[in-house]
Amino acid sequence: MEFFQQLHHLDKDVTLAINSLHCTFTDYIWMVFSNREIWYALYVAVLVFFFVRLGWKKALIATLACILCVVACDQFANFTKDFFQRLRPCLDGEMLSRGLHTLEGAGNLYGFYSAHAANAMGFAVCSWLCFRNDAKYSYRYYGIGIFIWGFLVGMSRVFVGKHFFGDVLAGYAVGLLFGWVIASLAGLIIRKAFPPSVSPGSPSQAL
Repeated sequence: MEFFQQLHHLDKDVTLAINSLHCTFTDYIWMVFSNREIWYALYVAVLVFFFVRLGWKKALIATLACILCVVACDQFANFTKDFFQRLRPCLDGEMLSRGLHTLEGAGNLYGFYSAHAANAMGFAVCSWLCFRNDAKYSYRYYGIGIFIWGFLVGMSRVFVGKHFFGDVLAGYAVGLLFGWVIASLAGLIIRKAFPPSVSPGSPSQAL
């Protein structure tokens, strides 16, 4: 128990250290990354690109996989928040007294783990692995870009004062796990239903 208390205090210190790194310009940037509605267009664009690159049958499987991943990350977060009942930093009297910088309303009471971080990282992993069912390209640059985006979405929650850093790390881990498992299952279905027709050893191009 003492170990977890020490870990909790360390998480508070790290959260405050990260949260203190702000100015008017960065506040605006973090609020943009924290706003889910702004990124709906990105989700739609990626799903549309599935149909362009994979063909409609594979794309349908990839789309369902990404939707399932986000739903799983989001609903599991609801369970863990109610189970652990860890207050958000913006509702923690000690955090506020120590100068926590807040940019958004509190929302619901509990914050472990960050659904924003899990959803973004889960979508990043799942979509990237689903794209790799297209043997023509490696999707290296897409992977780099979407993982950076997922990382920034998660970190934005610390900067707006809605989550502890530990909440975000846990969200990343959950997203990575759900994304990998669901994308792997989708890839297995695709490979069984649509055996690859490219010749062995064909080089993949970056995209």
